[in-house]
Amino acid sequence: MLDLHAEMLGAYRANLVTLEALLLGIDAERARQRPAAESWSIVEVVAHLADTEERAHARVRRMLSEDEPLIEGYDEQALAAEHRYHEMNLGEALARFKTERAAQLATLEALDADGWGRAAVHNEFGPITIGSLTELMVTHDTIHLAQIARILLGRPEA
Repeated sequence: MLDLHAEMLGAYRANLVTLEALLLGIDAERARQRPAAESWSIVEVVAHLADTEERAHARVRRMLSEDEPLIEGYDEQALAAEHRYHEMNLGEALARFKTERAAQLATLEALDADGWGRAAVHNEFGPITIGSLTELMVTHDTIHLAQIARILLGRPEA
């Protein structure tokens, strides 16, 4: 029988491996190159992934400890400017993402069926469960992994 939660966790782990493979051998100069004026560089994407993972884990912890908490959205561009993503070290950003991902995985791996169904209300999207948030995060990873791959291939707009 197909276990969707196990599949999501497998994808969650696999996305980290894919990210590490994409980043092999990238120097600081290449990591900071923006493919276009309005686009993020590789280091900015990785820093964004780390911040997003940190926020997702905080949301999951709230969903587990509170009954249907209100979850607020945030401005990704403002956070990137505030945290100065473009100036970050790629290795440090990746290490932070790996730490945040490991913590999130530990929390998710401990869930039973009821845990996956724990819910919150997002101020922009409405009701969300831990399961649907995890699906969103897997998709979010995939979009940004493709973004990095396109940058490396010289096709950022493909």
